[in-house]
Amino acid sequence: MSWFESIIDQEQPVRHLKNILLNGTIPNALLFTGTDGIGKSTAALVFAMACNCRGREDLPNNKHYSDDQLSAADPCGRCRSCRKIQSGNHPDIIRVEPSGPFIRINQIRDICDTLSLKPYEARLRIVIISDAQAMNPQAANALLKVLEEPPERTVLILTALQASDLLPTIVSRCQHIRFNPIHREKLKTFLVEKHGLDAEDAAIFSAIANGSIAKALSMIRNNSQANWICLRDWLLNIIGLEKTGSLSLEPIIILFSFAERLSKNKEIIQDSLEIIKTYLRDLIIYKYSPEKIINKDLIRKIQYASQKITVKSLLSQIEAIQKAQKDIQANTNLRLTLEVMMLRLSRVEKFGI
Repeated sequence: MSWFESIIDQEQPVRHLKNILLNGTIPNALLFTGTDGIGKSTAALVFAMACNCRGREDLPNNKHYSDDQLSAADPCGRCRSCRKIQSGNHPDIIRVEPSGPFIRINQIRDICDTLSLKPYEARLRIVIISDAQAMNPQAANALLKVLEEPPERTVLILTALQASDLLPTIVSRCQHIRFNPIHREKLKTFLVEKHGLDAEDAAIFSAIANGSIAKALSMIRNNSQANWICLRDWLLNIIGLEKTGSLSLEPIIILFSFAERLSKNKEIIQDSLEIIKTYLRDLIIYKYSPEKIINKDLIRKIQYASQKITVKSLLSQIEAIQKAQKDIQANTNLRLTLEVMMLRLSRVEKFGI
């Protein structure tokens, strides 16, 4: 398998990057957007390797390449440059990540100081700014100045959840490549073939991971199947979903108490919300294709609960959870966000929201 092929289920972004390499028209700045854990950072590193690979033979410029020709864009992975990038020791591959919740101006200033010098050994110096949406206003404005007067032999790669989270003036100076969540079946196959999970466990983790390899692997490392079931059962029981499929029947004080408890366990918040969403999806799926539900061990409860709530209400509940997930990623107040989510969920059945 080639290096670019190791980026799972991102055929269009990979083809785009290969064409950039083979055409020799490498832009000063690239913006990779998409949810976390779907291959953006891996693609940035592979692209950096390909830009500086000493064992790769370029093809003459052309507008269209066959699949065989596109393979020429892959880095060899064996030359000195490739090995140094893989090990994280290349002096001209610079990585910037949030310091706490933000990327601060001093981090961008440090980049500017480095960019004032020529690359030490690379053909192209690559600066990878991960989670660029975390830049505070001062950092974003400092980066904009770099993009307005890009240094020679330097490519900036920004990764972000979505372009709208960045200054429009930054986005306009980048070539934008969108990465999509990995299809559930492909993620399931990856977990079975590469990590030895059985098909049932892989189906569960691929559903909860919501298209993110990193999230699926993190859950596998930190939560065995038994731990996942314990967390799921606790969540469904405490908010009443296991009994009726509807949170609207629970006293609001119980839902607010749940929001408070969950806000104090930051490491499980996103997983918990995905577990609840998956259960709600199962209630919808059961109405049409019972054999395709994820929580197969709860089929009797799902059968009962799915008859007690409408698809419209279930979709409204899922939308409320998705809104909370987006707000949490934007670093809003956790407890307040979860309380608002629970309030919205509790109103769905009562008022048809």
